[in-house]
Amino acid sequence: MSDNSAGDFLAGFLVGAVVGAAAALLMAPQSGQETRTRIRETGLELRDKAEELSIEARREAERLADEAAKKAQEAQQRGRIVLDEQKTRVQELVDKGKEIAAKRKAPATPEA
Repeated sequence: MSDNSAGDFLAGFLVGAVVGAAAALLMAPQSGQETRTRIRETGLELRDKAEELSIEARREAERLADEAAKKAQEAQQRGRIVLDEQKTRVQELVDKGKEIAAKRKAPATPEA
């Protein structure tokens, strides 16, 4: 899951839980005191669930950050290898060009 979709899911889950709990409490036939008690208890349960989800989301974000750092480091290493290979190749071509230029500048020796 990407960071955005995980955050969107978490937000949607929490909003859905709150709306569902509120609707259930308001529709249930009970006294006002019972309703207030259930609302308080449900609020505490939702707070605990939100804390658990927050901890889980934080752990997942840390895992993804570590994974991204590792991939970035691997990409950087591969980039260095490619750069070194290209430097070597360019140097070989420069040397070959110098060799050809030197041969063209050298006076032609008469063949006997």
